Amino acid sequence: MSTATAQAGAGSAAAVALRPMRWWDVEEAAVLEAELFPDPWSPAMFWSELAGVPSSRHYVVATGADRLVGYAGLFVAGSDADVLTVAVASDVQGAGLGARLLDELLDEARRRDCSRVTLEVRADNAPAQALYARRGFVGIGTRRGYYPPDGADALVMQLRLVRGDATAVEEATS
Repeated sequence: MSTATAQAGAGSAAAVALRPMRWWDVEEAAVLEAELFPDPWSPAMFWSELAGVPSSRHYVVATGADRLVGYAGLFVAGSDADVLTVAVASDVQGAGLGARLLDELLDEARRRDCSRVTLEVRADNAPAQALYARRGFVGIGTRRGYYPPDGADALVMQLRLVRGDATAVEEATS
């Protein structure tokens, strides 16, 4: 993992560290979750993921002032992985933090020798879809009414990884 630089607001730059999510991040992640999503995870849901799901990995990005500005999660089952979320605070979106979090999730999937990574993204979220497409994800279907409470549709996207090669990626062929 590395340190990235991001715009932390109107013209000021701040160093941002990417690291595994820890217990002390849960409350702040839940607050950010509530700011970003209409049906947010509660602190208890984050706790259960961190403590009770050994096949999941969660990462955060925090500023030098220790403000959590993003988080992401991955669930692995055998050779398949699911991106649970990639979330970045509104005031630092567009600074590359979502890409850095996604890259860490994909590195984790490769380390765990996964052959496929799947995710759902709001069908009306073009910037997020573009981020995933730049990493090689392709749309494979739509889940109608997937996102509560507004019933927004989700585009299901998938990336196929070449197993045994930590750097190679091939196009998805569903």
